Amino acid sequence: MISFLRRLRDDGMALAAAVFKGALGRLRRVLMTALVASLGFVPMAFNVDAAAEVQRPLATVVTGGILSSTLLTLLVLPALYRLAHRRAAGPFPEDSAGAG
Repeated sequence: MISFLRRLRDDGMALAAAVFKGALGRLRRVLMTALVASLGFVPMAFNVDAAAEVQRPLATVVTGGILSSTLLTLLVLPALYRLAHRRAAGPFPEDSAGAG
């Protein structure tokens, strides 16, 4: 995600537009990866045999981790990138209305 955002910025795109386009451009890839990994643990989460005592908590924790990392990747990471870039750019980032 970060390398994609950097590539967009190097191509001359404004910060806000690069963050939006970067997050939107990676949305399908990140969601599909998380969905496939989470669906793999569904049988484990609903298992009722003797091994379920260990498998069910493990599947719950791993699925929760996958879902939380997906949210962090899609929402928090772009926001932190934008915040860090604004601070590094100084008081007047190049894509704000007051730049000049």
